[in-house]
Amino acid sequence: MSIQRQDTPDKGTTPWPVHGDFSCRSMEARIEDPLSPITIPRQQEFTGHAPAPVARTSLGTFFDHTNAPDSTARLPHVQHRLTINGRFLTQNLTGVQRYAREIVSAMDTLLQDEQWNACLKATIIVPSDGTNCLDLRAIRVQPTLGRVGGPMWTQCVLPLMSRGALLSLGNIGPVISSNHVICIHDLNTYLAPESYSAAFRIYYRTILPILAKRAARVVTVSNFSAQMLNEFKLCPLEKITVIPNGHEHIKRWRPERSPYASSLPTGRPFVFVLGSRARHKNVEILFDIARELDALGLDLLVAGAPNRYFSPVAQSVASNVHMLGFVTDDDLAALYQNAFCFAFPSLTEGFGLPALEAMALGCPVIASGCASLPEVCGDAALYVDPKSPQAWLDQIKRLRADPNLAAAMRAEGLRQASRFSWTKSAQLYLNLLMSLFPRPPAWFG
Repeated sequence: MSIQRQDTPDKGTTPWPVHGDFSCRSMEARIEDPLSPITIPRQQEFTGHAPAPVARTSLGTFFDHTNAPDSTARLPHVQHRLTINGRFLTQNLTGVQRYAREIVSAMDTLLQDEQWNACLKATIIVPSDGTNCLDLRAIRVQPTLGRVGGPMWTQCVLPLMSRGALLSLGNIGPVISSNHVICIHDLNTYLAPESYSAAFRIYYRTILPILAKRAARVVTVSNFSAQMLNEFKLCPLEKITVIPNGHEHIKRWRPERSPYASSLPTGRPFVFVLGSRARHKNVEILFDIARELDALGLDLLVAGAPNRYFSPVAQSVASNVHMLGFVTDDDLAALYQNAFCFAFPSLTEGFGLPALEAMALGCPVIASGCASLPEVCGDAALYVDPKSPQAWLDQIKRLRADPNLAAAMRAEGLRQASRFSWTKSAQLYLNLLMSLFPRPPAWFG
C-alpha cells in the first residue's frame, strides 16, 4: 500500500519522487576559494519545479536497488590486488563509518567465494590505533607501525603501503593516488557551511575537488549527491557511480538489552529525533512546536552526541523535550521500535541512513521532502517543508489522528527498506573495482 501525500499536484515524470511542492532547486556555485561565499541558498529552497534530469553513471544507470549484478560472472583467472583505506576504523561511528564498516564486511563475505578469492587479493591498511578491527576472513588486516595518524597517515603512510587499486570509503583518501575509487558521501560543507567549523570547512573544500579529479572513479550514495558533485563541478556524472547504504545491520541490534526497552523518560508516546546537533540537521524546527506536541500528549526525544566539527545549536527548554545524548545501537533499536514516529527534519542529507533504519524497524517516518530523502523513503514516508513548523505539526497531527495510516506506513516502510542491501552494494563495488584492472581477452569472448 502506497502512502500518498495530501494535495500532491501532478509533477510528471522525475528522476526521483517529488512530493507536494517540495523539490530541491538545482544549484549553481563558485568553488574556487574554500571560504568564498557560495551563490546558492544556505538552506535548500523549495520550488514547484522538478529536479534536473539525471545523467547516466559509469555503470550505465543509477543503482537499481532490486537487482545487483552477478558478482562472480566471467571473472578472470588472474589475481589482482586491492588495498582498502582503513582509517575509518579509528574514527567515531557516524553514518560514514557505518557505511565503510558494512561495505567492507559484506565484501569480505563475497570474497570468501572461491571464484572471487582466485581473482582478487584484498588487504585493509589500518593505523596502529585502529587494529581493533572487523571480523574479517578473506580480507587481510595490516596495521601500520608508529604513531602517525590522522591526515598525515592518509596522505603519507597509506600511499606507500598501497598495492593495486585503492578503495577509500569515508570521503577522504590520499591525493597522490590515481588508481583510486573514493566514496564522497555528500557536499554538506558546500550546502550547509554554517554547520561546520572553519578549519573543517577549509580542509574539505580544498581536498575534495582534488580527490574527485584524480580518482579513477567516484562513488556516492544517492542520486542527489551525484547531482551535487556535478553541480559544484567536482566531478562529471559519467565518472560517478551511485552505491547506496543497506539496512541489514539492524538485524544485529538487540533492543531487549537497552534500558529504553522497558524504561523511557516518561510513559507518554514520543516523537524520536536522531542526529548531531549541527545546524543543517534542523532539530530546532521541532523545538518550535514542542509545546503543541505536549498538548497532543507527545514527548520529543532527541538522541545524538555533540561533534567538535559542528557548530552548536540552541536547545529547547520545553518540559516535554528530553536530550538523550549518545545512544548505543541497541538503544537505537528500542527507541525506533517504541516511537510514535521518527522525525527527520534535515535541510540536506547525502543519504539519510536513520530514515532507512527507522523504516526497517517498523517506525513511521516523517521527513523533509528534499535532498536525498525522497529517494530513500519513496512512498513510505510523509514529507514536509523543513522550514515550516506548522507543516511539521500538521503531519504529526495527521498521523496521530489516523491509526490506519500509521499501520500502512509501517508496512510500506518495511518493503522500502528491503530494497537497500549491503550485499548488493558490496557486489557493485567489487565489479567497479575489477573494471580498473586490465581485462584479459577471455572477458570479451
